[in-house]
Order: sequence, then C-alpha cells, then structure tokens
Amino acid sequence: MSLIADIFQQGGVIAYPTEAVFGLGCDPDNIEAITKLLAIKNRPKAKGLILLAGDFEQLLPYLDVTQLPQGELDNILSLWPNGVTQVLPANPDLSSFLTGCFNTIAVRVTNQPDVVALCNKVNKPIVSTSANLTGQPPALTWQEVETQLGKNIDGIVKGKTLGFEKPSTIIDALTGKVLRS
Repeated sequence: MSLIADIFQQGGVIAYPTEAVFGLGCDPDNIEAITKLLAIKNRPKAKGLILLAGDFEQLLPYLDVTQLPQGELDNILSLWPNGVTQVLPANPDLSSFLTGCFNTIAVRVTNQPDVVALCNKVNKPIVSTSANLTGQPPALTWQEVETQLGKNIDGIVKGKTLGFEKPSTIIDALTGKVLRS
C-alpha cells in the first residue's frame, strides 16, 4: 500500500476495488490530479465526484455539518460503512472540481479493506468514480482496469471488490430521496 499511497500523494490517478466495482481516484485536494482523472474518464466537471473514506472523520473537512438538521447526523452515520453514498452539504470553500455545479458533495464510508488502508495511510478520503470510460461498463477486476485504462493511470490496487451486485446507492441525506438505486 505504500507505493499506491506515494503515487496518490504525488498527484497520481489510481484504481482500486470498492464494494461492487473498481474505482478511479486521486487526492481530493489536488486540482491537477482531479483534472487528469476527469480527462482519463472523459467526465464533465459539472457532474461532481464522490469522496470515499475509511471513517467519517476523514470527510469532515469537505462537509458543512452545520447545515444538517438537529439529530440528522446519527441517521447519516447509521448507514455506514456500506455501499451507500450520501449527498451532504459541502464545505463552502470546496473546489467545484469536487462538487461540480452543486453546493453538496457525495460521500461514502466504506469497509473495503484496501480503501480503508489507503485512506488511513494518507489520512484523508479519496476521490471515487467508476473505473471506466464514460458510457462503458465499470471494471469489476483489476485486470479489466489494466486492459481498459492501464496506460492512462499511475497505479492499481490489485485487490478484490466486496462482491456487491451493483454500484453504490446514492441518496440525498437530507430528504432521503434515492438519486441512484
């Protein structure tokens, strides 16, 4: 994990297993790395990105928890770790490279051991979007990542997904509305 953490901290784009598919990620505080990731995926900046963390505390610098209704944080935390991405109020200072055209940010706490180890090593969340070209099916194995994107990315965590059947459900944490099931 040290090599992948070094690549991450030096602005590289990495692929890693999540709950169901492989993700592409980078340092959420490195605009050049995010720009590279968006170019690799051919993904519009306006869509925003997900942050994936090993624990909730890693997400706090990216969120504006003062915007949460009283008691809502307990409901949010009760859904993790799991394959549930929640859209929460973003820290107003957050880059639009992460939030897209929104004042919210999609975040998830995972228990995928490779991702937890990486997040703990770098002490922050990682950008997360599916490892595929926009419009193509997401890679399910590191071998598929290598075939589809290998020459464009800087490193691959050669682990396994948690075996979930489909990518994470995305919900608006404030309204409960399901944005992707």
